[in-house]
Amino acid sequence: MKETVNSVLQRATGYRLTKETPAQRREALARAKRSAAGRQRNAQNPRKLPPPAVPTTPAQQRRQRLRGMSLTELAEEFGTDKWGGHWYTPHYERHLGHLKRERFTLLEIGIGGSVKPGKGGWSLRMWKWYFPKARIVGLDLYDKSFVDAPRIRTYQGSQDDPAVLRRILQEEGAPLVAIDDGSHRSEHVLETFRILFPLLPAGATYVIEDTQTSYWPRLGGDRDRESKTTTMGMVKQMVDGLNYEEFLDEDYEPTYSDTNVVAVHCYHNLVFIEKGSNMEGSNPAKKERLLPENQVTREPASAGDS
Repeated sequence: MKETVNSVLQRATGYRLTKETPAQRREALARAKRSAAGRQRNAQNPRKLPPPAVPTTPAQQRRQRLRGMSLTELAEEFGTDKWGGHWYTPHYERHLGHLKRERFTLLEIGIGGSVKPGKGGWSLRMWKWYFPKARIVGLDLYDKSFVDAPRIRTYQGSQDDPAVLRRILQEEGAPLVAIDDGSHRSEHVLETFRILFPLLPAGATYVIEDTQTSYWPRLGGDRDRESKTTTMGMVKQMVDGLNYEEFLDEDYEPTYSDTNVVAVHCYHNLVFIEKGSNMEGSNPAKKERLLPENQVTREPASAGDS
């Protein structure tokens, strides 16, 4: 029996051809014409999106202006000496710019203004606008509660008081960024780092400002640049500690910073310390050959030797 086109199509696809009536053809043609006419109208009169809302009040205009500023511009806007008195803001943007849209806690020790009523908080306000999703926390020896605002909270206490630092972390969470802009005295800087750094999470950045005081005895520094009791003395030891696994003295016990500091970036009066696991290991075979007891002493060559 000879198969028809319809029977073959139905067996292969499950569909059958149906004969289109004149009325159906006219309707299909009309639909096609309406669709073409619609496309032509859309091309001639593209749909316009409503314009973005234009800030009208002075407060709205200021917020829009602040959101578009760089960190240096924000420093100038709020009057912090991180730009002008010093030149720190480009370094901060380089090391912290990747956190701009992240949610995290930033702790700054030293709010500024000393004992002057109503003075201080300039950099906390700068950080608030630079990090629009961050929680900004400040610690100062004096009451700076007038700085408190949405996303900004201040605490009063000494920077080297373990109870104060632990209370802040308990209430605010461990900061991903910690900045020591406090007394700048070496004994305070070293003790604050000893307490606070182990409490920070991996990936955190610890910043020390105004390290020039390391060389000024009146502020706890030392004229001896090899001194290990100054801020920069600690930093220099930290740089050596990056390579503690290469030390040849086998009785050396690595410190906490040896095993948990992965990078140290030093600028003029400013240091960035990155936290992470510093346990990459060494080349044991090569290191073994370099130990003093395994070294072969060569006889000095005579004048006639080539």
